[in-house]
Amino acid sequence: MARSKTSARDALLKLRAERDELVSREARLREEAAADLGKVLLDCGAEVLEPAQLKQLLRVSMTLGIDTAIKRLSAT
Repeated sequence: MARSKTSARDALLKLRAERDELVSREARLREEAAADLGKVLLDCGAEVLEPAQLKQLLRVSMTLGIDTAIKRLSAT
């Protein structure tokens, strides 16, 4: 019976270590994704937008759906 508890404890410790690694990896990937998106903003000249305007534009676009938002913006 004692062996079972040790195995469960070891598995839990391993799981916690994996979780910590995933959190770290997610943070790194989010930073890389943000850098990639920043490059896109620079490429299309959007660096002149106010952050609040960009945030509002993206929220509305996500609410409408990207394809719908593009169609609406392209129609004008």
